[in-house]
Amino acid sequence: MQLHYAGIRVTNLRRSLRFYANVLGLRVKLRGNLRKFGRGIWVGLEGPRTKAKLEFKWYPPGSLSPSKSTAGEALDHVGLVIGRASAKTLEREYERPAHAGARPTPVSPTTTAGWMACVRDPDGNWVEIFRMRTAAELWSKRSRPERRSHTASVSSA
Repeated sequence: MQLHYAGIRVTNLRRSLRFYANVLGLRVKLRGNLRKFGRGIWVGLEGPRTKAKLEFKWYPPGSLSPSKSTAGEALDHVGLVIGRASAKTLEREYERPAHAGARPTPVSPTTTAGWMACVRDPDGNWVEIFRMRTAAELWSKRSRPERRSHTASVSSA
């Protein structure tokens, strides 16, 4: 596994994006909505010269998020990538920290359709383990017609 990024929780997504993009110069690279998995909305940012990555997480009320954050203590999680791998490989990698004393979370390969999982380290910090899709998965997605889904805007974020 390799360290891929750090994630911080934000209470107001738009305000945080304005600050990190307009003031600090980071660029938005990816966005995602994990509410159907009981999670929140995420935005991936990148430093234009260093390519260092930062992820914002905004959680709606009632989500499977870690505990409510306190201002200045909003580390959400550390993201580790296992590279291009199958869902079965992710399951094996998810079991390794558990055998070493990490505590499970509600976010597992089962609850995310096999693409990511989270554990808590010995201090309670969330560690996300995720995989990139295999070539076969990418190819099969390209061969099917793409269906577009419209994501609801987040007015409270």
